[in-house]
Amino acid sequence: MGRLDQTDPKGLIRESYQIEGISAPECRSIFLDWALSLPEAENSKTAIQALLDRYGTDAPDHPMTIVLQDGLTTIATPRRRGGWRSRTRN
Repeated sequence: MGRLDQTDPKGLIRESYQIEGISAPECRSIFLDWALSLPEAENSKTAIQALLDRYGTDAPDHPMTIVLQDGLTTIATPRRRGGWRSRTRN
């Protein structure tokens, strides 16, 4: 895809489907990187479903498809820890 994909702006998920012999742990790592790079306003479950619709139908047994399916049921919006927002005044 030559245009920017809002559900996969870095192309991480797309690329994972093109890596021959990719393992489930590698897919989980890629998924985490993808999830952390989503804008806060983006609905994670909607984005995951869009990716499954795009890639999972043609590759139902691919490790990334399984990771994405797991993500639909277990994902919580990732939050970064640390930084000025996590500090509270006493």
